[in-house]
Amino acid sequence: MTRSVYVTGIDRGDGRQVVELGVMELLTRQVDRVGVFRPLVHEGPDRLFELLRARYRLSQDPATVYGMDYQEASALQAERGTDELVAALVDRFHLVARDYDVVLVLGTDYAGTQLPDELSFNARLANEFAASVIPVVGGRGQSAESVLAETVNAYRAYDTLGCDVLTMVANRVAREDRDEIAGRLADRLPVPCYVLPDEPALSAPTVSQIAHTLGARVLLGDDSGLARDALNFVFGGAMLPNFLGALTPGCLVVTPGDRADLVVGSLAAHSAGTPPIAGVLLTLDEVPSDDVLTLAARLAPGTPVLSVPGNSFPTAEQLFSLEGKLNAATPRKAEIALGLFERYADTADLSKRVSAPSSDRVTPMMFEHQLLEQARSGRRRVVLPEGTEERVLRAAEVLLRRGVCELTLLGPVDRIRKRAADLGIDLGDTQLIDPATSGLRDAFAEKYAALRAHKGVTVELAYDVVSDVNYFGTLMVQEGLADGMVSGSVHSTAATIRPAFEIIKTKPEASIVSSVFFMCLADRVLVYGDCAVNPDPDAEQLADIAVQSAATAARFGVEPRIAMLSYSTGTSGSGADVDKVREATELVRSRRPDLKIEGPIQYDAAVEPTVAATKLPGSEVAGQATVLIFPDLNTGNNTYKAVQRSAGAIAVGPVLQGLRKPVNDLSRGALVQDIVNTVAITAIQAQSPIEKASDQ
Repeated sequence: MTRSVYVTGIDRGDGRQVVELGVMELLTRQVDRVGVFRPLVHEGPDRLFELLRARYRLSQDPATVYGMDYQEASALQAERGTDELVAALVDRFHLVARDYDVVLVLGTDYAGTQLPDELSFNARLANEFAASVIPVVGGRGQSAESVLAETVNAYRAYDTLGCDVLTMVANRVAREDRDEIAGRLADRLPVPCYVLPDEPALSAPTVSQIAHTLGARVLLGDDSGLARDALNFVFGGAMLPNFLGALTPGCLVVTPGDRADLVVGSLAAHSAGTPPIAGVLLTLDEVPSDDVLTLAARLAPGTPVLSVPGNSFPTAEQLFSLEGKLNAATPRKAEIALGLFERYADTADLSKRVSAPSSDRVTPMMFEHQLLEQARSGRRRVVLPEGTEERVLRAAEVLLRRGVCELTLLGPVDRIRKRAADLGIDLGDTQLIDPATSGLRDAFAEKYAALRAHKGVTVELAYDVVSDVNYFGTLMVQEGLADGMVSGSVHSTAATIRPAFEIIKTKPEASIVSSVFFMCLADRVLVYGDCAVNPDPDAEQLADIAVQSAATAARFGVEPRIAMLSYSTGTSGSGADVDKVREATELVRSRRPDLKIEGPIQYDAAVEPTVAATKLPGSEVAGQATVLIFPDLNTGNNTYKAVQRSAGAIAVGPVLQGLRKPVNDLSRGALVQDIVNTVAITAIQAQSPIEKASDQ
């Protein structure tokens, strides 16, 4: 039977979308076929489903997601009774369940639904669906005692109605009460209870949402600025010196449009980072002169300046009624929500309780989830030399929100802070270092000069070299001040890895540094090596690449079955190129008899069972290879790009292997998610217990 999980509540305003998103994240880590069902829906777009569909690449037909709308349900219930309504919804649920391994059910929202006993209705549906239940209790504006009482009563209500309660969630509780509530609930409930504090950034509307709701004109600002959260509203009326003291981080300044002094002053404060603001909203349909707007644009590029016709009082009424929403247009809020859920919920225990059927398939999303979870299990510090680059800053925000690792960003500190402020990114307590002014520069210069003395490098010359962010970051790794480094979004591969060759160097057992790509296909993950570093490895080097790649595959949960690729299979071909692959295969067999390896072998015989049955019957690798070693860089690089573009595969890498400490290179076209994945991989490589186990 298909497993299903029913997330529900006891009243409106519980913010359960955070829990629904968190549970979806857990389910998609376990299986690749996850369905969504919402028994009753309001008219208009379903923001949460659109977010789930975009984020988790759901192929489910939206028409199958919904049972019926509330108006139809109310009419059916009035005409034929609740039993008929429930029967109709059960039929529609099973139409979804038959096509998926697990179904996430989104309960009713208690918002103008006209259901007589909504809690009992949700409980009955959960039972009829054979779904386990996760009730969510909203705690915003409530005392600790009230949250405790409501949570215990909610558990008793669902339990009494025969529900299989997986866990309870108390959401949006006052941050100062969270620990007390969690401790007391642990003693009063027979199931776990996760207590999530209120997170202002989740309920804060974005500037874009404010502009849409108020019908505002956007005078200045780019997409990044409009995506900022308005964490607070500051209304301008005082003179500038007093007004500046009222500004708070992330606030939206609301002022009459004729107060050019407050507009310029607010944007100047933002430019200086004291504090960074969300934007400026001008009232009374007054717009500053072109000269003032030009100055404003130069002071804080990208920062939104909006204009509305109304005066400040009705505008304030509308602003205070706005609340941020999780939807496909707010991916940053989704990361904040997941970070909150993963920090305060025991996701490992909840995964076991959900007990979704395991899947032999490994989808790209499952692999990415696996990376983040593995990195989070033993957090390490990764240094990112390109600290002022937008994609790096956005990736840093995701990594910090999700608790994947600790980060150090390199670059001029003021520029990093300003760039982050312009993007609306909170770097929290992230370590920021400017190599040019750091107190470490002298010590690093002496260290580098000693390492490169044989090349004639003096301390004076080294002092200039180590101000380079990649050299500085590499020395941080070498000296144990960071566990790994990721660079390359704006630097060349040579600029990224040359310092590692000079400073960190190779492991004793590795003759060369090589690389692999994790190729995430629709239903499996393959490891390709070497596609980025060595142009034409000889047999010895090719054997080393194969052994390194097998270790890397095992470290990341891919069982290594090595195919040494060539243009011929078995003994069918001859020539220098084939002989090199044949010799490399024998070297691997002699050095590592425990590894499964086949070669020379053609690509189709390596991955396609029907071809393998003809060309190499009885082989334990042919047809099911997971680690594919290319004979040269030309073949490997072109193949990985062809598969990436033609088969729609996600290529994660290149991942460098053979170095004493992890340093990884990014493509200069890397997307934010590519950077997140590479940093996670680097953090995992730095987890010494895993490293030792895989090197044995």
